[in-house]
Amino acid sequence: MPPITVAIQGERGSFSEEAARKLLGRNFEVSPRENFGAIFQAVAKGQCRYCLAPIENTLAGSVYENYDLLLEHKLHIVSEVNLRIVHNLIAFSGETLRTIRKVYSHPVALAQCSRFFKRNPKIEKVPFYDTAGSVKMLAEKKIPGAAAIASHVAARIYRGRMLSSHLEDDPNNFTRFLLLSRTPAAAGNKVSIVFSTPHVPGALFKCLAVFALRDIDLTKLESRPLRGRPWEYFFYVDFTGNVKEAKSRKALDHLAEVTSYLRVLGCYKSGERPVGSPR
Repeated sequence: MPPITVAIQGERGSFSEEAARKLLGRNFEVSPRENFGAIFQAVAKGQCRYCLAPIENTLAGSVYENYDLLLEHKLHIVSEVNLRIVHNLIAFSGETLRTIRKVYSHPVALAQCSRFFKRNPKIEKVPFYDTAGSVKMLAEKKIPGAAAIASHVAARIYRGRMLSSHLEDDPNNFTRFLLLSRTPAAAGNKVSIVFSTPHVPGALFKCLAVFALRDIDLTKLESRPLRGRPWEYFFYVDFTGNVKEAKSRKALDHLAEVTSYLRVLGCYKSGERPVGSPR
């Protein structure tokens, strides 16, 4: 079978590619794109079968841009994966930890390795647009005394050498990725929806009550501004269930009666729940 095409943000070797391999195995090809909007467009226009979008990190929180893009594009969530984020120090040309004076990486990755930089005060943090992109840049430019923080996949792809691993401050560092397609999934045990409410007292309470009355477990609640209507919001909800089950169908039908907008973003198999790591 021909490989599946998956659009990812950033360069090859990113954590998105690592997540794609965990979710899809080896029969896929990544299509690197410059930004998150471009990966959604790649699927919407039929250029790729899927895109893989990070939606939240256990330390940094939600990726708000991708919540907005979920609403903007008529794509379906068909699966998810939780990836343990391990930051590695990667260098080239015989560099060692003693010779390193600059480390390039995405600002979030640099921030998540603050203890490493406190232990090595002579090393300068240099923000870069992408973790894997920083490794690719060093592979091409061979900057003396420089290294990058990225995934082990980036080290392998660009033939870098890992000087150190597990640089992250907190071992409970996981990112949840959503796999999106133009075609909905056939089945699942998790449902994601988005809705808005009339701007009246008790509106959100009535919406959440449709789940509580049926003992449906909500696993995520996120709000985003409703553009053009100041101080009004879209609410994103994940809950345990299947849209074909009577309990879930009745909850969604009830929800439609008390909302001004409702859309099912996907019904899909939930990712393996991360297990906290001891310090």
